[in-house]
Amino acid sequence: MSIQKPKGTQDLLPGEVEKWQYLESKARELCRRFNYNEIRTPIFEHTELFSRGVGETTDIVEKEMYTFLDKGDRSVSLRPEGTAGVVRAYVENKIYGEPDVSKLYYVGPMFRYEQPQAGRYRQFHQFGIEAFGSVDPSIDAEVIALGYTFYKEIGLKEVTVEINSVGTPSVRTAYREKLQEFFAPVKDQLCKDCQSRYDRNPMRILDCKKDQKFGEDAPNILQYLDEECQTHFESLQEHLQGMGVPFRINPRLVRGLDYYTHTAFEYKAAGIGAIDTIGGGGRYNGLVEQIGGNDQPGVGLGLGLERILLVLQAQGVEVPKPQPLDVYLIGLGDAAEKEVTKLLHQLRLQGIAAEKDYLGRKMKAKMKSADRLQATYVAILGDDELARNEITLKKMETGDQVTVSLADLTANAAKTLFA
Repeated sequence: MSIQKPKGTQDLLPGEVEKWQYLESKARELCRRFNYNEIRTPIFEHTELFSRGVGETTDIVEKEMYTFLDKGDRSVSLRPEGTAGVVRAYVENKIYGEPDVSKLYYVGPMFRYEQPQAGRYRQFHQFGIEAFGSVDPSIDAEVIALGYTFYKEIGLKEVTVEINSVGTPSVRTAYREKLQEFFAPVKDQLCKDCQSRYDRNPMRILDCKKDQKFGEDAPNILQYLDEECQTHFESLQEHLQGMGVPFRINPRLVRGLDYYTHTAFEYKAAGIGAIDTIGGGGRYNGLVEQIGGNDQPGVGLGLGLERILLVLQAQGVEVPKPQPLDVYLIGLGDAAEKEVTKLLHQLRLQGIAAEKDYLGRKMKAKMKSADRLQATYVAILGDDELARNEITLKKMETGDQVTVSLADLTANAAKTLFA
């Protein structure tokens, strides 16, 4: 029996991987415009980073992490999300010493041991950004706007933004008591996980899909915001309105991570069944200190690439195809074939996408290969052309042919081919 890929993973093959490259290139280009710089962190970290950073009461830490002992008996985990690792790198490398706000982005795989379903894999991929050093609500709005702009520019339709304020630790302490009072009469009817959350973090009950019916009339956290939180939340809304980013307030939005303060937000899009969240994020003002650094505010987002591709497909949005091959070289005869190998390399060094046959096939099969590769030109070099120091260029779309000198082609291939 042949070895197969692990459950919840996928092979990204040619023809499909180009869609991923397109999303990643759009993310990088957008971050350039918004002045975010790339950071790359390890795929695995010490487990303590996630238990301290993500939160011990989250499903991620309790159930979903790939955790194991390395050969030194140290507990390490594959990263289940991107923020904690970026914060660790921010602290360890003393990026907080820079005079400006630190604006970083990442693209890469994350790992969670959960039941695979539409758009959700055990190895999945995220594009995320993090901004450190500012408490200004305008940067919360910038982060939300960057994500919304990304969705719009790749062609997603009907993307909605939901926002909420989850307050500060002091606000949540008061809100926690109100939630416990509210859920006390039905505590025994809650699922096993939420019965545990009742004492440790009752806000997480609002995020539970099984017990949503019990929380329909739960107290609204927006009613318990202090003046600081209220001012921050109102200012965020004003900035989003000024940017033209449509949003709606969802007071039940708490996100699945423990580190958020003030702003929490999600992006929704139809097209992948009951699960309609395609990304989200929020502010995490205490996380840098919690992970061991000087207290620095932060805000960020994470967008799931698998879910984005599913929605693009469901909405019938065509991802731009990669550029076709510029030229396919065909040599007829031993001497011409040797010259083609040399010419192929010279063209590639000039930035021309070029290919030739490596299987010793006949002319007809070579032309079919050029057609499959969607080559713009076929360049045919026979022994007679070689003797005249010439080569024949055939435009595949029209069939038009022209003979040019090899010297012109090698001196300036782009001008000769695409003048």
